[in-house]
Amino acid sequence: MLDIKKLNAGYGEMPVLRAIDLTIAQGEVVSVVGSNGAGKSTLLKAISGIIKFTGMVTWNNESLSSLKAHTIVQRGIVHVPEGRKIFPEMTVVENLMMGGFLCKKDQQKNLERVFELFPKLAQRRTQLGGTMSGGEQQMLAIGRGIMGNPKLLLLDEPSLGLSPLFTEVVFGAIRTINTSGVTVLLVEQNVYQSLNISHRGYVIETGRIVLTGTGEELLNNQDVKKAFLGM
Repeated sequence: MLDIKKLNAGYGEMPVLRAIDLTIAQGEVVSVVGSNGAGKSTLLKAISGIIKFTGMVTWNNESLSSLKAHTIVQRGIVHVPEGRKIFPEMTVVENLMMGGFLCKKDQQKNLERVFELFPKLAQRRTQLGGTMSGGEQQMLAIGRGIMGNPKLLLLDEPSLGLSPLFTEVVFGAIRTINTSGVTVLLVEQNVYQSLNISHRGYVIETGRIVLTGTGEELLNNQDVKKAFLGM
């Protein structure tokens, strides 16, 4: 579905990503893991059209290099950003409807899908987003992404700052989303959890891919264990 070759991206004169090669097949969960500042979030921003890049990014054989962010969403690539970025003065339902702005004919169906995935959101549909806990806001952010009818869901640090209980809920939801037919690109610092649910993974260091393999291979790699798992 997604093919990235020799991607370079950054901010102004500051390069962050250097010659990134990455592929994602339909139906996969693919993780990109690495330390803070390695370039993981920049990669998702380049794919979703938020920042400019050089190199090649193709989606179902169509180049994304000249497309605006909203057009990329229409193609089926939906980005759930780091830090949730919900609308605090809007209710749960209003936040979700914003995610479905470009898919209005499917809003009710997708709303039911989100509430089935996160029953707690159904119970709090009239609550303001800003009054919810961090874990509930993360559910809302992921639910808002689902409202956009994603074929590829980009998740940026979905477990950041969450309790162990909410972390389990979020990763369980990612599994469910994937088994429903949505391909997932997951960026995470929680290396164990992310690789444990991934078909394949990439390790990124200072803007370069330094290692790739199946989720199991990377979890058993001695360098990954030493660098990220404290072993």
